[in-house]
Amino acid sequence: MTVGDPRKRSERPDRKGPLGDPVAFAFLNEVGIIEQLARNRFEAVMPDDLLLSHFTVLNHLVRLGDGRSPADLARAFQLAKGAITNTVGRLATRGLVRVEPDPRDRRGKRIYLTEAGRAAREACIAALGPELDALEKTIGVDALAGALPVLQAVRVKLDRDRDPGAD
Repeated sequence: MTVGDPRKRSERPDRKGPLGDPVAFAFLNEVGIIEQLARNRFEAVMPDDLLLSHFTVLNHLVRLGDGRSPADLARAFQLAKGAITNTVGRLATRGLVRVEPDPRDRRGKRIYLTEAGRAAREACIAALGPELDALEKTIGVDALAGALPVLQAVRVKLDRDRDPGAD
């Protein structure tokens, strides 16, 4: 058996999580639980009746740049194009994004963040301030920063596995 053989890995006791599950499963399970808890906390403090789905689109456009198509967003969030179209429509109605024809293909659309959208994203993060402060105080900024490279590497790997062109 080679070192990369999954059968060999699963037989090693040091590769087991607390319940005897593979460490990678235990890790992803913790991430999922954290996501649920964070989602509930986040939605409880979001200003202006924004939904988490609204924030995630605004945050995506800030993080990766705007000018994305609805299909790009649907692929990034692994949602149906109709779901993204609905979310983008709600954001556009509120003036948080603007939807323009694609300059290369007039049939398509491109989504651009407005200054109001950027401000709404910042207001959401500011509303989380006490939660973030408590987390940093309890866990420690250095510990949270130290976990980021592992989380980012997992995100990149999972993203590439679903879409070889994604980053």
